[in-house]
Amino acid sequence: MTGREQPEADGELLALEIPASLAGTRLDRALSMLTGCSRARAAAEIAAERVREGERPLTSKSLVLRGGEVLEVPESLLDEALPQAPAPDPGVEVRVVHEDESVIVVDKAPGQVVHPGVGNSTSTLVSGVLARYPEVAAVGNPQRPGIVHRLDRPTSGLLVVARTQDAYEDLSSQMREHSARRTYLALVEGRIEPVKAELEGAIAKSFKGFGAMELSAQGRYARTRYRRLAVLKLGGEEVSLLEVELETGRTHQIRVHLSAHGFPVYGDRLYGGKADFGERIFLHAWRLAFAHPASGEEVEFKAPLPADLADLLQRAELVEGSLESLGS
Repeated sequence: MTGREQPEADGELLALEIPASLAGTRLDRALSMLTGCSRARAAAEIAAERVREGERPLTSKSLVLRGGEVLEVPESLLDEALPQAPAPDPGVEVRVVHEDESVIVVDKAPGQVVHPGVGNSTSTLVSGVLARYPEVAAVGNPQRPGIVHRLDRPTSGLLVVARTQDAYEDLSSQMREHSARRTYLALVEGRIEPVKAELEGAIAKSFKGFGAMELSAQGRYARTRYRRLAVLKLGGEEVSLLEVELETGRTHQIRVHLSAHGFPVYGDRLYGGKADFGERIFLHAWRLAFAHPASGEEVEFKAPLPADLADLLQRAELVEGSLESLGS
């Protein structure tokens, strides 16, 4: 906070660090890129002296940024970027693993966005679901109908979608109470020690890069369990294949916890990974188990490793452990 009296309309302030990649960018354009607001809205906030660096208001929309500045901007800038309710799109791939009157279980492809958000308003998984199951439009949040949990864009694997409001409320409760079981396969850089452990740490938004998260005492509590299945050698470097279970479900939880532990997910450049795996990371939602909303009986589903991840393992040399469990 700057200590200056804030107009009531300003609301909460957001700390925004300008990444080095935006060095040389005009202030209004950078704010638009980082928050999703229009450049006109950014310019209006600048003119009203609501964008500040420390005690100093930045009053020129054409100010050229050097990168690394930490600015204070109205959090309401993010409001303009909130998506409209998604529209059905029959062109979106939906790989259905299971369907019944209450739920749909899908195997999300890597690179596919689950629901509309800043910078991703169309061609999301939800749009494909709505084209195939139009009744889902009336379930849950209109901006992400039927969705009770999510997967990051570069992550593949299993996701359950509620088909009725009763199923939505039941599944949402299971997610909140951590009774649903979500098991991932992750390849991380290095030989992780110990062989199994619980990783804890509160997670909050990071403003070092748009969309990034970080460990923070001001964040929401999160716990991740992992078990090392194998150590392999890939490109002359050791990597570890893990089975990972979520007890909580925070944004980027697995990626943040493993990176903070010193073992970033393979290909995860956002969280310190050195390997270049394109826009993909080696993180796959392998198994999903929950109490069926209609019967109360536990159901379990499995999604085999996609071809790109399986091929990567085939190219690696097994040093320790076993890959046999991947086939069960």
